[in-house]
Amino acid sequence: MTDHIRLFIPGPVEVRKEVLDAQSQWMIGHRSTEFAELYARLQPKLKTSFGTETSRVFIYTSSGSGVWESASRNCVRDDQRILHLVSGAFSQRWAEISKANGKKVDVLEEDWGKAVKPETLAEALKMQRYDAVACVYNETSTGVLQPVPEYAEIVAKYDNTLFLVDAVSAYVGAPIHVDEWGIDVCLTSTQKAFALPPGMALGAISDKTLARAEQVENRGYYFDMLTLEKSHKKNNTPATPPVALMYAADKQLDDILAEGLENRWARHAKMAEMTREWVTKSGFELFSEDGYHSPTVTNVTNTKEIDIAALNKFLRDNHSMAISNGYGKIKGKAFRIAHMGDTQPEHMEQLFAAMDEFLTQEG
Repeated sequence: MTDHIRLFIPGPVEVRKEVLDAQSQWMIGHRSTEFAELYARLQPKLKTSFGTETSRVFIYTSSGSGVWESASRNCVRDDQRILHLVSGAFSQRWAEISKANGKKVDVLEEDWGKAVKPETLAEALKMQRYDAVACVYNETSTGVLQPVPEYAEIVAKYDNTLFLVDAVSAYVGAPIHVDEWGIDVCLTSTQKAFALPPGMALGAISDKTLARAEQVENRGYYFDMLTLEKSHKKNNTPATPPVALMYAADKQLDDILAEGLENRWARHAKMAEMTREWVTKSGFELFSEDGYHSPTVTNVTNTKEIDIAALNKFLRDNHSMAISNGYGKIKGKAFRIAHMGDTQPEHMEQLFAAMDEFLTQEG
């Protein structure tokens, strides 16, 4: 037993004690020299983690949903359209946010558990001009990793089309190469594979994106990228930043880069493979289609029709662990096992042993 519930849910994830402790440093004023130094210290580490030398990384005091709104508002002109690739709950929600901000939205939709195929995107772009294409790299609701590098090659053929990528549950858990792939907005938040508490989001923003924002009249204020850029140049933010989380990010980025990004990606891939092997061995099935399995969260079809709530109660009461039910319309029909952040292969082995104990007990 441990002194807390170890989280194997797809956010918020388990956070190491050292990272939690980093938040307890004495508070500083966000208009102080000390804060500017903290902001500046984060930038090269953040740029390395996103795989960019040319984009700046904005720090948002919000969840990743805030950067959805920022991207939708700043990247699409009033007389133009945005194309959303939708194959799960979160990609659907981003499309809804674009509509809520008055944007003209088209959707390429695929069944949950499936990836939107590159050829489908290629055909859509031949038929209609878009100011932006938006996708979710790793769909947390389904456990599907979308083929973003292939999308990038297609979008790159259209000079005036921005490429917007939600990497919330993929960032530092799966390969991301913002410059190489030509991503104009790559967004994430802290509570997934970054393994920090929730409350801060990040956006790697290209020069092309800022040029587009200059052509959009109603960008709002809080998520206005031009306002953010003005402060960014001074190593600051327009509104009050999450100082404690920035201290935690400073610590965590040092540790991530010491581990090595490729080593971290490989660890996530190993834990994902371990999880898929357990799923098959235990008589369940994978919800995500072959070839597109996520390296950070596995969605398991509840083919054995177990009581997922009872499983989680058993894990909590007996092993101080928690997994996640299926999301939205597949709640009860599937369950999700996260293997991201600072979770290690031995933690996964402990979880599988505990789940095996439950399954044996249930007969």
